[in-house]
Amino acid sequence: MTDPIDPSAFVDAAAALIGLPIPPDYRPSVIANFERIQAIAQLVNEFPLPDDVEVGPTFDP
Repeated sequence: MTDPIDPSAFVDAAAALIGLPIPPDYRPSVIANFERIQAIAQLVNEFPLPDDVEVGPTFDP
């Protein structure tokens, strides 16, 4: 398992990487949303899958 990501550091680094200015008034909300995303992703990543699971078919609408 990897170390948890610091949400504020990640938001700052990702915004700088893509050149996205985040106004100071919005920064706390952006960090809070990333924390929610991180919690949801953790649930998905920790879900146990058997070794013999098959990839689902491709969806073509």
